[in-house]
Amino acid sequence: MSDPRTEYERRLAARQALVADADAQIRRIANLRFVVFSLFAVAFGFGLADRPIMLAVSLAPLLGFFALVLVHETAHRRRARALLAVEHYRRALRRLAGDWRGEGVQHREFVPADHPYAADLDLFGPASLFALLCTARTRGGEATLARWLLHPAAPPEIAARQAAVLALRERVDLREDLALLGGDVRAAVAPEALIAWGTAPPRIPGERLAPLRLLAWGLALAATVTAVLAFTTDLGFLPLLAVVMIEALVMRSLRPATAAITSAVEGPRRDLDVIARLLGRVEREPTGDSAKLAALAADLRAGEVTGSAAIARLARVVDWLEARKSGLFAPIAFALMWELHGAIAVERWRRHHGPAIARWLAALGELEALAALSAYAYERPADPMPTIVDGSPQVRGEELRHPLLPGCVANSVALGEPLRVLMISGSNMSGKSTLLRTLGINVVLALAGAPVSARSLALTPLQIGATLRIEDSLQNARSRFYSELRRLLLLRDLARAGDPPLLFLLDEIFHGTNSHDRKIGAEAVLRMLVDAGAIGLCTTHDLALAESIADLGERAHNVHFADHVEGDRLVFDYRMRPGIVARSNAIALMRAIGLLAPHDEPAA
Repeated sequence: MSDPRTEYERRLAARQALVADADAQIRRIANLRFVVFSLFAVAFGFGLADRPIMLAVSLAPLLGFFALVLVHETAHRRRARALLAVEHYRRALRRLAGDWRGEGVQHREFVPADHPYAADLDLFGPASLFALLCTARTRGGEATLARWLLHPAAPPEIAARQAAVLALRERVDLREDLALLGGDVRAAVAPEALIAWGTAPPRIPGERLAPLRLLAWGLALAATVTAVLAFTTDLGFLPLLAVVMIEALVMRSLRPATAAITSAVEGPRRDLDVIARLLGRVEREPTGDSAKLAALAADLRAGEVTGSAAIARLARVVDWLEARKSGLFAPIAFALMWELHGAIAVERWRRHHGPAIARWLAALGELEALAALSAYAYERPADPMPTIVDGSPQVRGEELRHPLLPGCVANSVALGEPLRVLMISGSNMSGKSTLLRTLGINVVLALAGAPVSARSLALTPLQIGATLRIEDSLQNARSRFYSELRRLLLLRDLARAGDPPLLFLLDEIFHGTNSHDRKIGAEAVLRMLVDAGAIGLCTTHDLALAESIADLGERAHNVHFADHVEGDRLVFDYRMRPGIVARSNAIALMRAIGLLAPHDEPAA
């Protein structure tokens, strides 16, 4: 396995050299264009001065000038592509250095309201897991990856994704190509809109396509013949005008259908081109031993035609349709029934390939999501794939670390029969909530088919539910306590459904109410969740609550995080220890920030 930093630095240097070469070539071509155009101007000037032979000679530098214009454009495209590659590898190196938090795709709109763990585990938004993972070029790829993070997969699907990610892990070229295709603007096409277009009722009934096609060809041929005769014989323009009038009547009667067809397909022209390029690239990629990659490759075909070829054909039709809007070509396009030909071609394409659009886009979205996870796996070679096991609910993670926190202290967590609950006490800022997030986000990665930040992780299929980021809502007239009650109600329902079993992550349960009510309520909630077959972690500052879990017997254990004082400052080691915490640091923190004087004591 290649070292990701070394490989990225090597490729970055190579792409920077390409930019430098392209810059030098562009300067040379610009100078040569000036020289060639000067030669043309001199020759043309002499030609105008009664030297006809020089007019003919001036054609050579003029043609050379236009050829250089094309070469110049090609060089600029090469430079633009190399610049995108440079930025691609700079971003990759920033990810390795942990300097990526202001970047990445952050789409919060993928998260449904009241999702049981997305906000709690920082899956979306700035500096989120999704922003770190997502390298997709299309909205479909982004939506697929988001869906994988939001909805745990079944064990066979997890195993298939893991095999595909491992098969793609070393394919740096593929990920570079996917990042560069289509330029530096993400394809904004909504997959749902394209799918709806592909499966919409036909604007022109199928039985009318062939007769209309014959009519279009017949009128175009008639217009061509009468135009040639008008300019080469004494027949005049009357026959041509008659044909044009018939064409106008035909197009007027068909205008609602043709306009609807052409307007519906012209909008996403650039997006179709990007999708065709992306499909073409992934179609060429070997599937290896991955059954999932092989199945996705099969989904990218429609009979003998690949999705990229079919979409590229449609894109060419759209380009032809666009040509009719050119001022010089518009009269000719009208006489040749250009719009009707294009509308018929679009409808024929839609009849043959429209139903396959959903399958192509779904396959492309999955391939992009797998490519994103493979980049994550490549950049974290020490992170293992988790093991999905059968049996009663369990999660056993050794040296778990938070993937978004470089240098995070590792802790191990083991839940399963008979242990169902870890009650975590500890001082402020000692790492209690971070442990909940660490376990939760690694379980999300595991059930999405990705590597985990741990020495090892074995778990059964689980549904996560958390209360780490419960907030009040002024708009919805909800207090923080009421919002927590609603979330716990959702977790109760998930636990009772048990498909899959619930992994609960409860942070400072009922801390918004008095200690008496908190103890009674928390005991009841924990017992209810455990009795329903759930497993999980719960943090608290209430030592009475920590002590009360003794009623759950061997199904619950106490652990804690601690701190110690060095001079005038608190020091944390972020290590989980058995038992209930023996001291609090609240007063020490008040003194540290100047809220209390060194010898002050809070009033009794």
